[in-house]
Amino acid sequence: MSSAWKQIRRMKGLVVGLMTTPKYNEWWGKRINDNTPKLNQENSWSIEESFRVIPSELEIIRQDFEKRNADLEKKIEQMEEEKINLRLVLDVQKLETEKSRKEKNKAEEELGSLKTDYKKLRLSMRTAGLGKTSEQWRAEIREEKDKADRWKQKFQEMQRRNE
Repeated sequence: MSSAWKQIRRMKGLVVGLMTTPKYNEWWGKRINDNTPKLNQENSWSIEESFRVIPSELEIIRQDFEKRNADLEKKIEQMEEEKINLRLVLDVQKLETEKSRKEKNKAEEELGSLKTDYKKLRLSMRTAGLGKTSEQWRAEIREEKDKADRWKQKFQEMQRRNE
C-alpha cells in the first residue's frame, strides 16, 4: 500500500468557470466583518489598544516572578552592603577594644611600678626617720631636750666636784 502513494498519476485538467453567482457577489460586498472592533464614543480605543495581546496566565506568573526576583535581588544587595558596613564597624570596635586593653595594661604596669616605688620610698623614709608625724617629732625633741638637760646637769655636777 505504501508503494501506491509513491506512484505518480496523471489527471486530465478541466477548467470550470467561477462558481459564484451575482447575488453572492453582492452579498460579499455588503457583508460586515464582525471580527474587527468598532469605534465607540464611550470607549474610544486606538487600533493598537484594541489589538494588544493579552498576556497568558503563565506570562503573568513569569512577570510576577521576575518582579519579585528583582525586589529580592535589591534586598540582597542592601543586606550585603549592610553586612559590609557592620563588618567595618566590628573591625573598628575590635581595634578600639585592643587599644583600650593595651592602654589598660600599660596603666596597670605603671600603677604597679608606682606602688613598688612608693613602698621603697616609705621604707627609706622610715629608716631615715622622715616618715614621722609632727606629734612624733615633738615627742622626740622633748626626749632629746631632756637628754641634753641631763647631760648638762651631769656636766655641771662634774665641774662642781672638780672644783
